[in-house]
Amino acid sequence: MDLRQLRILTTGLRVRAATGALALAIVFMLTVAGTAHAQSFQLLYTFTGGLDGGQPYSGVTINRGGDLFGTTHTGNQGTNWGQVYELQRTASGYTFADLGLFDGTLEAPAVFGPNGTLYSSSPNNLTLYQHGYVLNVSPPTTTVCFNMPCLWEATVLYGFSGGADGNIPNYGSLIFDQAGNMYGATSAGGHGNGVVYEMRGSGSHWMEQTLYSFAGSPDGANPLSGVIFDNAGNLYGTTAAGGSSGNGAVYELSPSGSGWTERVIYSFTGGSDGSYPAAGLIFDQAGNLYGATNVGGTGGGGTVFELSPSEGGWTYSLLHSLTGARACGPWSALVLHGGNLYGATVCDGTNSAGNVFELSPSGNGWTYSSLYDFTGGNDGKFPYGSVAFDTAGNLCGTTLRGGAELQGVVWQIRP
Repeated sequence: MDLRQLRILTTGLRVRAATGALALAIVFMLTVAGTAHAQSFQLLYTFTGGLDGGQPYSGVTINRGGDLFGTTHTGNQGTNWGQVYELQRTASGYTFADLGLFDGTLEAPAVFGPNGTLYSSSPNNLTLYQHGYVLNVSPPTTTVCFNMPCLWEATVLYGFSGGADGNIPNYGSLIFDQAGNMYGATSAGGHGNGVVYEMRGSGSHWMEQTLYSFAGSPDGANPLSGVIFDNAGNLYGTTAAGGSSGNGAVYELSPSGSGWTERVIYSFTGGSDGSYPAAGLIFDQAGNLYGATNVGGTGGGGTVFELSPSEGGWTYSLLHSLTGARACGPWSALVLHGGNLYGATVCDGTNSAGNVFELSPSGNGWTYSSLYDFTGGNDGKFPYGSVAFDTAGNLCGTTLRGGAELQGVVWQIRP
């Protein structure tokens, strides 16, 4: 099966799925009292695991109009078909629509590229691209299909071979440089420990280039998150494993001649600093990096940390040690908003179902507040994805599981 055949296959399946998915369009609002700061928690959508998909690993991307876009791990009656969806903002709530169905689970967020279309990646595919692929979903060229709104046009841009070019695109967001080139990472492949890659092209024609292949020690192994740029054009990211002690690392990739040079700027020890930094990084305006670990710290539930540039290197600071079971800390990158840090833990919180938290600067430290503790019931559980703020200042996200159908939810917290 070639790329053209795969596109025909996915388009046909999406058309057949459209009737059910669009029939599931729902405006669903359930307000529940929050746990701190007089927050109000609302369910925006509950996945059924049917034609609307289910189990969203990633969070949501929000456009200027307040519409939410995301991906589901499964779809099409719970089979191994990932979906891209939209929650369109209306006067009375949000309406669900399926934008595209793909042969392969989707775990990375759907992000907008410079051309205004959506990009994401799949870690696997049962037929043609068993090592994962990068995909694009663009608005339809026609407006009505079979007396209903048309689904977006789905295109596979690149399929990984599992060798030097990488294997299993990770959970992280794809990013673009000013020239429109795309960057991401795979959790395996290369020398066996994952790669950072660049894709150059336009439309449906893209070429992949491996920028760096991880060796494991001391440079890091298995990046589960994406990369980010600094103002000088250097790339930064985390590896969940590897580093000098095998507990993960923070790395920098700098352009050097015709290639890139990697430097580890911090290796986790597995002590109070935490380990397994699955989450990606963010910058503040002063050039400080912020991130989180999924495991360890003095509280056992992961850590939130800062890396500040200093003469000749970077200085690590522990901002907060989270409390919970092993591997329950944040899985995705934090968000900086109004000088505060926001994130979600996978299974920390009062009910061990995850929580949404805020860290606010306070004197010489940071003050931790839990904004909402998931119960594991209809409100969802296990928020793996990043949180995001909409234009009204509401905090939005997803849970992998829970909800009335146990297939996850999209939620919102209003200040």
